[in-house]
Amino acid sequence: MRILISLNEPSNTTAYEALQTNYKADIVFRPFYQIEALSSREFRDQKINLPEYTAIVFSSRPAIDAYFYLAEELRFKVPETMKYFCTTQIVANYLQKHIVYRKRKIFFGNGTPDSVVALIGPKHRNEKFLITKNEGSNATAITSLFKKAKLDYTEGVLVKSVTQDLHDLDINSFDIVVLYNRADVKSLYENFPDFKQGDVKFVSFGKGVVKPMEEAGLEIAAMAPTPDAPNAARAIELYLSKN
Repeated sequence: MRILISLNEPSNTTAYEALQTNYKADIVFRPFYQIEALSSREFRDQKINLPEYTAIVFSSRPAIDAYFYLAEELRFKVPETMKYFCTTQIVANYLQKHIVYRKRKIFFGNGTPDSVVALIGPKHRNEKFLITKNEGSNATAITSLFKKAKLDYTEGVLVKSVTQDLHDLDINSFDIVVLYNRADVKSLYENFPDFKQGDVKFVSFGKGVVKPMEEAGLEIAAMAPTPDAPNAARAIELYLSKN
């Protein structure tokens, strides 16, 4: 039994121990894509002028790295008055890599777009917001709320998904492949344009990857997270126990 997980190997692989013990699974971790900051030239194509914005919305740590990288590339000194609105505390804490955390105006929600808008409230509604996102991602969940609240905002792509070279893998030698992101599906077919699913079973993790997989004609054998399968390893275990 060979299983391919389209991620970097986690520091804790406890979740996969049952598969290795009960099914003698050979588990290979391999990211299908890498998140990189846009070049300053790519960013300028969006006609976004960083000094115009007084507040910025972050939903990921790569976007934070990209923002400060682009600010340096574009010779923009981020002012101490900048306000940072983050979707979670984990994202907010990552700002410490680039700024003195205690001296800045940093706010974080509980992971939902509604919590971010609630943080803004009437107190910060006059700011000019830059909502950061990944190339190809859909920010409608949060921009629709900003629009409804009549906030002044602009969407800005700061990072992109770069396909990794997987040609050293024999993709058809795996019994099960787990995909997490639209970029995983893109990478699969860019690396193996003639790929046919055949007997390979696919597992999806997260709602966002289901549609791209279906559009590519991939049959999904198991999905996660669910109440019974909070992670991909458990979803695979349940699938194997039934089949």
